[in-house]
Amino acid sequence: MTSFYSDSQSDFSADIDVREPRRFRVLLHNDDYTTMEFVIDTLMQVFRKSFDEATAIMLAVHESGLGSCGVYAEEIAETKVAQVRDRARKAGYPLRCSMEEE
Repeated sequence: MTSFYSDSQSDFSADIDVREPRRFRVLLHNDDYTTMEFVIDTLMQVFRKSFDEATAIMLAVHESGLGSCGVYAEEIAETKVAQVRDRARKAGYPLRCSMEEE
């Protein structure tokens, strides 16, 4: 009696194309109204940054107009962008957050 597995494995050729998921960078945009404290708090709450990391990102946003919050899978990046927008709107700030493919 021949084993099903041993016979079928020799005839089986797997051509599986495995790709890494697309990655997206989440960005904060500078504005003249959102407070630095709110940006730092948002970075700590939404992106789990330490106070020092959040401060560095906030300063990058303030000085260059744009700051990177991190790189995530598409669904996670979308969720984080939505969380930032919701927090900002509820607090009455025009803080913009976007994502771009890396």
